[in-house]
Amino acid sequence: MPELVFFSGTMDCGKSTLALQIEHNRSARGLQGMIFTRDDRAGAGKLSSRLGLVAEAVEVAEDLNFQQHLVRHLTAGGRTDYVIVDEAQFLAPEQVEQLARVVDDLGIDVYAFGIATDFRTRLFPGSQRLMELADRLETLQVEALCWCGARATHNARTVGGRMVVEGAQVVVGDVGEPSGQVGYEVLCRRHHRRRLTAASAGAGALSPDVLPVDEPTTAPKVPPRRGLSDPLRRAESH
Repeated sequence: MPELVFFSGTMDCGKSTLALQIEHNRSARGLQGMIFTRDDRAGAGKLSSRLGLVAEAVEVAEDLNFQQHLVRHLTAGGRTDYVIVDEAQFLAPEQVEQLARVVDDLGIDVYAFGIATDFRTRLFPGSQRLMELADRLETLQVEALCWCGARATHNARTVGGRMVVEGAQVVVGDVGEPSGQVGYEVLCRRHHRRRLTAASAGAGALSPDVLPVDEPTTAPKVPPRRGLSDPLRRAESH
């Protein structure tokens, strides 16, 4: 049975890489897919991963109707066995409903990839609708890490390395942007609540809960005791 599957995770956890892997696996078996994306780091009409892989894609405009687009393609003699949608958090709820109709009415598998929450820890409307309609929800198992080494669960927006909590929900950027530009960083919940990014962590103690560490004390040296195995003690015992 065709499915609508939503793969979610934080930024930098391999969503686009998995999307490209699914495309590779299916095309290698003779299946033909259609890839959609929006605001990819590589530019319009591209699906790219941080590993350097790139595939051609259809850029999703705000007025794109997925079902109508695919019906026109099929009516013109085209073939589509599956659909991949990257950056699905940017979709409008109505577009997610169109993807559900692609599965139910056209019998085509749809694999959507995106982050669930924004930099304020609020669900993206597109992600929320996907969670409501998807046949299957998959959380990516490749964990992104916070700068402290803990599992990263939240996306932080940064300006000059400092976390910001106000602004438009959608501002295009990426992890590791140069200082002074809008960028993003993945953090654990603890450091997201404290607004403590990797750059700001060097400004003071990493946590007020850190216990002081005393210098180790040197134990006094105790002269070795001579036992019966000592030649002098054996001589004295006779």
